[in-house]
Amino acid sequence: MSRSKKDYMLLALKGMGMGAADVVPGVSGGTIAFIVGIYEELIDSIKSINTKALALFFKGRFAEFWKAVNGNFLLSIVLGIGISVFSLAKLITFLLTTYPILIWSFFFGLVLSSTYFVSKEIKVWKLSRYIAFALGSIIAFYITVATPAETPTDLWFIFLCGAIAICAMILPGISGSFILVLLGKYFYIMEAVKSFNIPIILTFIAGASIGIISFSNVLSYLLKRFHDITIAILGGFMLGSLNKVWPWKEVVETYTDSHGVVKPLIENNIFPNAYILPAFGLMVFGFILVYILEKISAKK
Repeated sequence: MSRSKKDYMLLALKGMGMGAADVVPGVSGGTIAFIVGIYEELIDSIKSINTKALALFFKGRFAEFWKAVNGNFLLSIVLGIGISVFSLAKLITFLLTTYPILIWSFFFGLVLSSTYFVSKEIKVWKLSRYIAFALGSIIAFYITVATPAETPTDLWFIFLCGAIAICAMILPGISGSFILVLLGKYFYIMEAVKSFNIPIILTFIAGASIGIISFSNVLSYLLKRFHDITIAILGGFMLGSLNKVWPWKEVVETYTDSHGVVKPLIENNIFPNAYILPAFGLMVFGFILVYILEKISAKK
């Protein structure tokens, strides 16, 4: 596909949106990729990094390798994600701590709208599609209510966390960050990013690289052979994840991190009891934002 410099700058901005979402436990970068219309190209591009492409690289045929893996596209997306993660990690964690109801309200609107527009990609709804959608919703809901575990900080486990979380990050509705919460390593990885702990970051990236290349092959196959059922499951993932993104919560159990800071471990959803008007306003804004992005993508 022929693209201009302006197109690649736009792709980098879309990557920044994915990176910002991946920082938040409850919102998936895959959801943002779906919203901005690059999801299937992203999966196919990652899938193309295979033994055949790597053979071109090691033979010194770099131009052919770059073309085979859709290198300009992937570089733009990865660059945007990297800029976003390293520049927004502190800001987003601050906002989630200081204005949790308002921030979660905005993301609730994003995910709810995304569920609707992803589901619209299924032209004919049959019983199998409804079952797939329900199954995706149940799986995602169960993940959101699972209790975080106490886990080791050894490098082998950090590698495993990277491999598992990255699979979730490219699934719409399933948040890689929330998977890290369940694995007991979200705040650990975030601290590593903020403090530039190179061994932890490189180990996590290595695990993520292996995980995403392996999983993208499976996902690409499913999208090509069972497109509507796969989309139905992904839409269900989004719907089920809304339980995690609901803005109003009460903390029922806490834990103390390695720095002595008390943080929520288990939360229950409650009825709206604060910031009701601005929160619902941000929900509507998030919903409309996805609608606008979807219309722009449809025109292109």
